[in-house]
Amino acid sequence: MRTHARILLAVALFITAISAFAVQDQRAAAREELNQGVKAYKTANYDEAIRHFENAVSIDPELKVGRLYLATAYAQQYVPGVETPENVAMAAKAIDQYKQALDIDPVNMTAVKGIAYLKMQLKRFDEAREEYKRAIEIDPNDPETYYSVGVVDWSMAYSEIMAEKIKLGMKMDDVMIQSPRCKDLRVAQMANIEDGIAMLARAVELRKDYDDAMAYTNLLFRLRADLECGDAAAHKADITKANQWADEAMAARKRRAEKNQGVSDSPR
Repeated sequence: MRTHARILLAVALFITAISAFAVQDQRAAAREELNQGVKAYKTANYDEAIRHFENAVSIDPELKVGRLYLATAYAQQYVPGVETPENVAMAAKAIDQYKQALDIDPVNMTAVKGIAYLKMQLKRFDEAREEYKRAIEIDPNDPETYYSVGVVDWSMAYSEIMAEKIKLGMKMDDVMIQSPRCKDLRVAQMANIEDGIAMLARAVELRKDYDDAMAYTNLLFRLRADLECGDAAAHKADITKANQWADEAMAARKRRAEKNQGVSDSPR
């Protein structure tokens, strides 16, 4: 009986060893495909890169970095604003790979931000904002994520306001405050505008000279001014704030340019 038990144990150990070697070989093969994909990606040979990355995740489905590289390669092939089925499908493939990376690592910022960016480009604004706010929960001290939420908020409000102006035969620079549609637009979009202003304020708080965030704050105050229905004084106050933020953005850009110039002029 003891001899039989020893034989069974030896067989089990042998099978375990073979399995371990097989897993190692599998992982090595996946890594080799990944490396080849990275080389192709760096030379902008995206079709070849995608083929290698697809092979890598097929060999090792748990290879998170492979999922991320494949998603990035798909996203690189996606052209924002082009709504052909093939182009939209490429974005969908990228989103799917980012989601599979999140199945492996639920707090992976690259994947969360990648999904958010693609959904914003696809004009799925509500979903994009949800993803960016998920990123804020993961890292509440990242100014770029707050900025991105502000951009999404502006995009939502701007697109609807401009679409309404077109319907009414108005020019883009015409204000909505006397329009009969102003109150409906205010109800629909003022929360987005206020959320955007708050998100951008947090971005500037975290990055003092964040000129892009300041520029979008200017744009959001201009949208808010557009929806100060029948209130000329409130409209004027918002335009004043918008101009102040535009000035702040210009000043921040100037400071950054001077700082960069100082660095380039410094002795080495």
